[in-house]
Amino acid sequence: MSNPRISIVMAAKNVEQYIKECLDSIIEQSFDNWELIAVDDHSNDRTAEIIKEYQAKDTRIHYFLSEGKKLNPALITAQKHIKGELLNRMDADDIMPSYKLAVLLEAWEKKGKGHVVAGGTKHFVETGEVGEGFLRYDAWLNEVARKGSHYREIYRECVIPSHCWLIHKDDFFNVGGFEDIYPEDYDLCFKFYQAQFKIVPLDKVLHYWRDRTDRISRTWEEYKDNRYFELKLKYFFKIDRDLERPLVVWGAGRNGKDLIKLIHKQESSPRWVCNNEKKIGKDIYGIKLESENSALDIENPQILVVVSNPSERSEIKKQLTDLHFIEGKHFWFFL
Repeated sequence: MSNPRISIVMAAKNVEQYIKECLDSIIEQSFDNWELIAVDDHSNDRTAEIIKEYQAKDTRIHYFLSEGKKLNPALITAQKHIKGELLNRMDADDIMPSYKLAVLLEAWEKKGKGHVVAGGTKHFVETGEVGEGFLRYDAWLNEVARKGSHYREIYRECVIPSHCWLIHKDDFFNVGGFEDIYPEDYDLCFKFYQAQFKIVPLDKVLHYWRDRTDRISRTWEEYKDNRYFELKLKYFFKIDRDLERPLVVWGAGRNGKDLIKLIHKQESSPRWVCNNEKKIGKDIYGIKLESENSALDIENPQILVVVSNPSERSEIKKQLTDLHFIEGKHFWFFL
C-alpha cells in the first residue's frame, strides 16, 4: 500500500485546557498523511471553538458534533466519517510522540490486513505523581507488548491501550467497529481476539496518557467495577469455553463469589476451589467448595483464577505450569 492515509478518530468533551497540546502533537507527526475526525460530545466550554480554529488552519482536521451524548455515541459518529485506509484512535487530552503514526505504519505495512499493531503507553500528570494503579497498568501493558502475550492475558485487563493501535478500516468494520458497549476499548480487544487477528507487538511507548482526577475511568458509573466480569465471561463463553471440559473457578474471595454467581447462570455445575480451610466443604450458592489441590487432579480443565494476592497468583501459576497446564489453554487469570 503506497502512502496510505491514517484516519484518527477522537472524541472530545470539555477539554479546552488540554486539546491544543493534543492537536499540536498530531500536527507534529513525522508521518503527515493523516486525517483527524474530531467529534465534540456537546462540550460547554471552548473545546468546539478550538477544534474549529485548528480546522481553519489545517484541512486534515475535521470537526463534527456527536449524534448522541457520552463517549461511545461520539466514537460511533466519528467512524461514520472515516476516509483513510488505516485507523487509529486518540483522546483529546492526551499526547502523541512525534514518531507514533510512522512507527505504527511501518510495522503494519510489513504484515497487512488481518493484523493489529499495538504498542506501549505511559501515563503523565501536570503536577504531582501518577496514581500507583496507572503505573502498574503501564508496566503490565508494556510487558505484554514486549512479550506479545496479548491474547494469552486478555482476561486480566484490556491488553491493548485504547489509543495505541493501528488497523485496516476493513478489518475494523468487519468486527463491528465501535458499539455502545463499555468499556469500549476492552470490547474492541475481544473483537480482535474473536476474529483471530494477529497482534504485532511493539516494545515502544507510542502514547502519552494523561492521568487526571476527572477522567471518565475514575468518575463514570460504567467504569466503577473495573473487573468487567460480565464482558469477560461473554467473550470467554463465545471464544474459549469448551463445554466438554470441566470449568473451575479458583478463589473464594469477593472476586470468586461474584464470578461464580455469573457463571452459575450459564452452567449448572462449575467446580469451585480455594485454600481457605474454613470454606472448604461448605455449600455456597449451591456449589460445594473444594480444596485447591483437587483442581490439580482434574483432567483437561478450564480454570479461571480470580485470586487477588499477587504472590498467591504466582504460586498458582507455578503449580499449574509444573503440571504442564498452559496459560490461555488450561487456565486464565480473571483479575
